Amino acid sequence: MKNKLKVLRAERDWSQEELGKRVGVSRQAINAIERGKFDPSLSLAFNLADLFNLPIEEIFFRNDPDKDRT
Repeated sequence: MKNKLKVLRAERDWSQEELGKRVGVSRQAINAIERGKFDPSLSLAFNLADLFNLPIEEIFFRNDPDKDRT
């Protein structure tokens, strides 16, 4: 899953550690999510969406959105 977490974080001048503290996860977890190595739980995705005041789908999206269209 791709995301624009790094961009949103940078716009606020937050470190990965600061973002992690705001949503209750480690800096390493934020790093892994930003790099697409780890998909967040639904609960964490909601927490991030709430923090950035955005819908989840404006932060996270599929690698290939056309693949699942019918």
